[in-house]
Amino acid sequence: MFMEDAMPLPLAPVAVFAFRACLVTAAVWAARRTFARTAQVGRTDQRAEEALDAMDDGLAMHAPADRKGQKNAGLRLRRVIRWPGGGVEVDLAAVGRLRIRRLPLDPAADASGGDT
Repeated sequence: MFMEDAMPLPLAPVAVFAFRACLVTAAVWAARRTFARTAQVGRTDQRAEEALDAMDDGLAMHAPADRKGQKNAGLRLRRVIRWPGGGVEVDLAAVGRLRIRRLPLDPAADASGGDT
């Protein structure tokens, strides 16, 4: 009696969901494979770790007086996220530098080769 009154399952929405899931899976697989090929073994520089740990919270930007055309920025964000049964501590620290300098038209004219 139950099967006589049941409506057939529409396959179009299920097929769309399955197709999207396959596309996402293929994209993740391709990204992981590409990253695995191009990834380099990194190293931990203790001086850099200590500099990041010593940063103050917030965003700081400045332009050093002795570096023409250079801007420096630092960001530190610390948060604790809790939920029933546990939580996580997020500590984000980043340092950035943007340096722009004008190059001469003739490369031989700039024989200094250093930062000015």
